[in-house]
Amino acid sequence: MSNVKKVVLAYSGGLDTSIILKWLEDTYGCEVVTFTADIGQGEEVEPARAKAQAMGIKEIYIEDLREEFVRDYVFPMFRANAIYEGEYLLGTSIARPLIAKRLVEIANDTGADAISHGATGKGNDQVRFELGAYALKPGVQVIAPWREWDLNSREKLMAYAEQHGIPVDFAKNKKKSPYSMDANLLHISYEGGILEDPWAEAEDDMWRWSVSPEAAPDKPTYVELSYEKGDIVAIDGLRMSPAEVLTKLNKLGGDNGVGRLDIVENRYVGMKSRGCYETPGGTIMLKAHRAIESLTLDREVAHLKDELMPKYASLIYNGYWWSPEREMMQQMIDASQHNVNGDVRVKLYKGAVSAVGRRSESDSLFDEKIATFEDDAGAYNQKDAEGFIKLNALRLRIAASRRK
Repeated sequence: MSNVKKVVLAYSGGLDTSIILKWLEDTYGCEVVTFTADIGQGEEVEPARAKAQAMGIKEIYIEDLREEFVRDYVFPMFRANAIYEGEYLLGTSIARPLIAKRLVEIANDTGADAISHGATGKGNDQVRFELGAYALKPGVQVIAPWREWDLNSREKLMAYAEQHGIPVDFAKNKKKSPYSMDANLLHISYEGGILEDPWAEAEDDMWRWSVSPEAAPDKPTYVELSYEKGDIVAIDGLRMSPAEVLTKLNKLGGDNGVGRLDIVENRYVGMKSRGCYETPGGTIMLKAHRAIESLTLDREVAHLKDELMPKYASLIYNGYWWSPEREMMQQMIDASQHNVNGDVRVKLYKGAVSAVGRRSESDSLFDEKIATFEDDAGAYNQKDAEGFIKLNALRLRIAASRRK
């Protein structure tokens, strides 16, 4: 007899999670609570309510988390300029801690003693969901059906759906995407299909958010971004909320072919995986944030941030958002952003993002009088450089003398 009486399921309304819903009821004899999050995936989430009701679910949570997602997860991550393995902007990774948090909170609110997700046993998401859940509710039970059931093929899943009267929506469609896709307000990812061959080029009609760089406009688009404490608060002088900022930048970037990425990455579970990503707004944000920091951050602070960034990015990628080390690093990163205020002008052109202007009336550390190649009127004494160089060369000179 199962000790699970009630479980909160991360429910998309799609085929896989609908099968999981019924499987949980059959296998554990438990009540299921569904949770569907709108984090900007670009699809209507409300139909999930009707599907859950049709399957007899009484407690249904459907929530718009777009503002919270960008404000409390995406923006803090971009203050760190975080990229994983030099390229990946962590679009899927950063959504998981928010979903894990809400799963746990709903479990607490409804008296559930377990949570469940539809992540497979091969991927990173199972780790991210569960590390987050255990960090926030140590005693929670996690049910991961893909690690338990024998429905390990599409044919078996379809047979289970037919047996239990679970509607297969895409059967009515003319064409189903051959890719496994995951989307939120920061990015959309593509895996599977021909992408499982790292040599095969992605088909151009795969991409959903962006035009190809070749088809982008022949005239560049200029955008001015305004920063307060490291976060974008306005675009072209118009103040916006965090989610509005990212939505606008996604449109601008996508229209100019910005943000496509094709990589082979190292998953935390040990395997290599090939994936394609569209992150138009995030690509602009990374370039612009580094530009405003170049003007307002002290050199050693900037360099220290760059040294810490790979570790910070790995923590997010591997699912440690709620760990004490990530929270400690976040405090350091946020402290560095107090003076990151001002404006950046970027140029978008055929897939490229260029920072072409930056200014900060309150916090710029750029001193034109010192940096100029013209007469600086004594602002900088070039003779001082001689002693500076000799002192820094002292150990090199001593070592060279010994070698002789």
